[in-house]
Amino acid sequence: MSGDIVVVGGTSHPDLIKSICEKLNIQQTKSNIKNFANGETSIQILESVREKDVFVIQSGCGHVNDNFMQLLILISSCKIASCNRITVVMPYFCYSRQADIPFLANGAPKMAGNSDSQALNDFSNSGNKLFVSQNGTLIANLLTTAGADHVITMDLHDPQFQGFFNIPVDNLHSRPILEDYIKWEIDDYKLDLDNCVIVSPDAGGAKRATKIADSLGVSFAMIHKEKKIKIPEAVESVAPIKRNDSSINVSKYVTTTMLVGDVNNKICIMIDDLVDTGYTMLRAAKLLKQQKCKKLVIVITHGIFSGDAVDRIIEANKQHNLIDKLIVTNTIPQNEHFQQFTAGGIDCKVLDVSSLFSEAIRRIHNGESISSLFERGYQ
Repeated sequence: MSGDIVVVGGTSHPDLIKSICEKLNIQQTKSNIKNFANGETSIQILESVREKDVFVIQSGCGHVNDNFMQLLILISSCKIASCNRITVVMPYFCYSRQADIPFLANGAPKMAGNSDSQALNDFSNSGNKLFVSQNGTLIANLLTTAGADHVITMDLHDPQFQGFFNIPVDNLHSRPILEDYIKWEIDDYKLDLDNCVIVSPDAGGAKRATKIADSLGVSFAMIHKEKKIKIPEAVESVAPIKRNDSSINVSKYVTTTMLVGDVNNKICIMIDDLVDTGYTMLRAAKLLKQQKCKKLVIVITHGIFSGDAVDRIIEANKQHNLIDKLIVTNTIPQNEHFQQFTAGGIDCKVLDVSSLFSEAIRRIHNGESISSLFERGYQ
């Protein structure tokens, strides 16, 4: 690689940074990152980055807010040091789940019965959660203000997040990596193609899952989840729900799930971009088993597994025998999770994304197109 390229890494995912640098055949730029007793971060870049093409790598995981602040300071430090360009590489982009203006769970006024219901006259309930920050715009502004000129990430939870930036954002896809693994490493897929089904655990991931299903030439199924207000049978109509009504709580909502598609005696490959607490994944897995699926393989891009999520998944698997294989990429550190899953009896595999990111970095540095990486990946 050219001597004009520089890789500066944060502390959130050192193994991935090391792997990317090895594939680029360069050394990571030395920096001194430390925290004061009160938690403040201090960073010093120990090598010259003047007029260099700088790539700052930091995944949005672990202590998210601390690591994001560390990223901002790294960007600012390189900018002050007169670098030529700064490209932020965030394999997992934190806060990407907060792109929308959130809605109240009860939404618009609900009513049942005659059209003259007083709910028709309730104009005060807009269904929106007021006074909630729009973090998508804020995060984009923080990165650009710190000095970022370009952003590379993978599988944004909400693709519209790219629209908050006024700088280029390349959202790489894990799909080529996942497809290759399914094609060549999952024996059941190779031996029994007609009985394989790609499953999306929710409506949000349906587009991603259908693309994989079409590429692999297999059928598709989706789990649809809907939250409704529980209304007593004796009540024919309900008054409008006021925003400050303390009587409305979670217990009055009923979540219903239904499966769209046939999974009976099928090999199900469930695709999801992100697993945090694991509740959605386990709910979907239980439903698939209830519908008599023969085998369940779960494929995840970003395995966050916050809090006791790993223990919860292991315990549920012991009780209900849900998961036959769990596949996750290393956009987030997975060494500890891998050991826990393996010890808990779950067959786990971690896929490496460093080749894809290193090739994207190489092409961007050399002014080459990266469009082929979105569909075919890099081998």
